[in-house]
Amino acid sequence: MVRRGGVWLCVSAALVVGCETGGADGTLPSTDVVEAAYEFGGAIEAEIVGNVAVLQVSQEAQQLRRGGSLWAKVGPYIFLFSEETRQLFVEYEGLAAVRVITTVGETEVANAILAADDLTDVLWRRSLNISGLARRDGKERMTLLEDLVDWGESHTDFTYNERFTRR
Repeated sequence: MVRRGGVWLCVSAALVVGCETGGADGTLPSTDVVEAAYEFGGAIEAEIVGNVAVLQVSQEAQQLRRGGSLWAKVGPYIFLFSEETRQLFVEYEGLAAVRVITTVGETEVANAILAADDLTDVLWRRSLNISGLARRDGKERMTLLEDLVDWGESHTDFTYNERFTRR
């Protein structure tokens, strides 16, 4: 498990302070809004915990068997570094963070959280570029998925289930 202290402290403080007022106007999205924001062919569930949107995304076991530890790690970052996440942060000032948990059946594969104020506009543009390339060309160029994992690990707090990420 790896945690970036600054993000974790910021999110923790936002949860304590932000539950009362959220952001400038304290608005939070509903679970329906969060689920509808993300287009995904598989199963996705959302909930709001305090002022954090939590997405649970189901991955297929076959995908993880084919893609190995890289596909196990990249799952949360595909959703976190997306226009959908950026737009939720812009539209809902009370939203402190988005957490994405990927699962196979009932088993957690990976878990990552991105704080709303962790990325500047420049870093958001870079994030969207890295993630977009990984989504578009990642099956043919695995290094793009590796780039997204590296980017995600440097900008989120994350955990991976060793069962899926052992080399």
